[in-house]
Amino acid sequence: MASTLAISNALQHIVNHGLTTQRFTLRPFQRADLEAFSAYRAEPKVAKYQSWTDYSYRDAVALFENMDYAQFGAADTWFQLAIVTAASLVTPATLVGDLALHFIDEQQMEIGFTIAPEYQGQQVAFEAVSALLDYLFVELDKHRVIAITDTQNLASCRLLEKLGFRREAHYVKNIFFKGAWGDEYLYAMLREDYIAP
Repeated sequence: MASTLAISNALQHIVNHGLTTQRFTLRPFQRADLEAFSAYRAEPKVAKYQSWTDYSYRDAVALFENMDYAQFGAADTWFQLAIVTAASLVTPATLVGDLALHFIDEQQMEIGFTIAPEYQGQQVAFEAVSALLDYLFVELDKHRVIAITDTQNLASCRLLEKLGFRREAHYVKNIFFKGAWGDEYLYAMLREDYIAP
């Protein structure tokens, strides 16, 4: 079990330095990300299973300005982390997607993920969410992580199952979504499932 100091340091590390995977950095959003962020969120393919229909630059600015990364880790808060490619001397870092983190309480998290259309099908979400789960269970010592997805979002369902999430619930017509009642699946993973040999 991680100490309070270790957890505090881990929370500050992601805010100040991000998390690094083989191909990406997961870090807090910067104002410079917002144009690309709003562009891919406005794509109908991306918005299909999301809470928005269209997404403007103003929406992105409002979301960005409402996130206070100094409160990262506080109970009942939501944050977005940018998924960016590594910069090189030849190419700048590119925003390819984002992760949503909901700190439900001290021990439980809800996560979400959105990938820009041109980067879908390239294992971006798998790599990013894998690193995020490691951070949440190992560094932050979280007890449980959940994800909720539309039952028709087969790509999301496949990803969560590939990552080892267990489908715990099928909510039938529980959400009025874009003019119709829709079904959702709740997926969950416990720390003991993740850490188990």
